[in-house]
Amino acid sequence: MLKQVLSILIICLFAGTAVAQDGPLRLRITDGVIEPLPFALPAFQAETPGSEGVANDIARLVAQDLINTGLFREIPNAAFISTPSSFSAPISYPDWRAINAQALINGAVAVNGDQLIVKFRLYDVFSGQELGSGLQLAGTVQGWRRVAHKVADAVYSRITGEGGYFDSRVVYVAESGPKDNRQKRIAIMDYDGSNVQYLTDSAALVLAPRFSPTGDRVLYTSYESGFPRINVLDVANVGRRALTTAPGEMSFSPRFSRDGSKVIYSLINGGNTDLYMTDLGSGQHIRLTSAPSIETAPSFSPDGSQIVFESDRSGTQQLYIMSASGGDARRISFGQGRYGSPVWSPRGDQIAFTNQENGRFHIGVMRTDGSEERLLSTSFLDESPTWSPNGRVIMFMRETQGVDGTASLYSIDIAGRTQPRQVQLPSAASDPSWGPLQP
Repeated sequence: MLKQVLSILIICLFAGTAVAQDGPLRLRITDGVIEPLPFALPAFQAETPGSEGVANDIARLVAQDLINTGLFREIPNAAFISTPSSFSAPISYPDWRAINAQALINGAVAVNGDQLIVKFRLYDVFSGQELGSGLQLAGTVQGWRRVAHKVADAVYSRITGEGGYFDSRVVYVAESGPKDNRQKRIAIMDYDGSNVQYLTDSAALVLAPRFSPTGDRVLYTSYESGFPRINVLDVANVGRRALTTAPGEMSFSPRFSRDGSKVIYSLINGGNTDLYMTDLGSGQHIRLTSAPSIETAPSFSPDGSQIVFESDRSGTQQLYIMSASGGDARRISFGQGRYGSPVWSPRGDQIAFTNQENGRFHIGVMRTDGSEERLLSTSFLDESPTWSPNGRVIMFMRETQGVDGTASLYSIDIAGRTQPRQVQLPSAASDPSWGPLQP
């Protein structure tokens, strides 16, 4: 029942209608805003001595992951009438119904040396049934955050029927120093800003990192030679190499195809900027556009058959779609202002973009035919949208105004349920690229 109701809620949410349900489960949507589903998460049981601390940390992170979606609201522990005496103890459903909990998460943690075992069960309180079967996850004590994210992903998926996105990573540009002399490094983090690692130093200017579909490689633009060139970086061993592109003066704005076998990018040749594609297996280079305009920021559709990109061929910066093999392109942006940085949703149904109008920047989404355009954010400078693996959340860069302006990363759900939420990082950050769920 819980899964069915929240699935209906999500469908209606994106259709912009309201829904109400008779009976104990009641979810309400008004103008695209829902009443978050209340869940209870008692402290996870510590099944071995000394595991109390990590058990509490895991439970708190699972709760925070769910709350951050805007779909869920946690009922405080002080409201609990009873709690399960053990992981396998029967559930007293009337006690949870009395405090209006609709979902109950019960878990247990065991630690043996550096090894960590986490078990959890999810219950639909009003139907009085377990939602799915219990799940056990193994990891290390040092990697407890990943295990917690996996638990949250499983809860999210069982309730919504969709894939999660908590156990994923984002590659970005970490910035330091004054605005007129920024030092930039490629960095990687968990989706929530934890576990930051640096993949390059700040010896050369680096821009626009882009994850591969499998999360093992990163494309980025480097000015190490004095001109923009595309590099490929192996995430595991931090090895890097220059990508062999078609002959030209400068190459930039790269992105992998959805199967990781090809790279599409912009290349300046003879003063003209066009789109090219390189097959990583054969080394074959294909020129996709041939126009006097500037063509850049390409992004593949999920099935690899089409490409969305930005171009000024109409006189202003707009969005276009064409076949992945080149040919005629059709314009899809017709609103006010200029459009850029298009990124195709993993679901294939929407395109995220940056819009600039009247001195303000916006992150927005539209259907692939340009219809149903919606602006999700507005500020002095919002740029570089990137999609979560399940296509429900967008992360982007926001920079504040003035000589001391700083770039930060923010995320927002595409339904507009929440305000943009800043990702807490140790330094300024820009150019995010969201990777897949980790294996």
